[in-house]
Amino acid sequence: MTPPGAPPAPYRTVVADGLPELDQRLSRELDAFNAAATDGVAPARELTVQVLDASGELAAGLSGWTWGVAAGIGMTWVREDSRGDGLGAGLLAGFEGEARARGCTHVFVTSFTFQAPGFYARHGYREIFRWEGVPTPGAADVHLRKEL
Repeated sequence: MTPPGAPPAPYRTVVADGLPELDQRLSRELDAFNAAATDGVAPARELTVQVLDASGELAAGLSGWTWGVAAGIGMTWVREDSRGDGLGAGLLAGFEGEARARGCTHVFVTSFTFQAPGFYARHGYREIFRWEGVPTPGAADVHLRKEL
């Protein structure tokens, strides 16, 4: 008898640490599926913004995506010695400006309570969902959205 959750023969399940080649394959497969389901919508595109210091080193960066009318921020980081200098606001302005140029009408982002949900709120992002106890008790995963 097959244990609950196990795939039927001849399939097998493999559990492992991160596999970049698997991520790439999944991305290609989902991109193809999504393109077929959204005929006439341009494919998702990555969107990055970076701030370099005088020596060319990264002082701040943001990466995300645009797809149809939606934009999403995946990661935002400002070097510790540059925090409070307005670099984060500049990253958001650059990202949001390009998202608008690509036809986006709103941006989504998630931020843990120990990261920067207040930063996003100060820049017009509205909390739409909060997942309490993630990733640890006492913390929360905050989901925010901004209309462009």
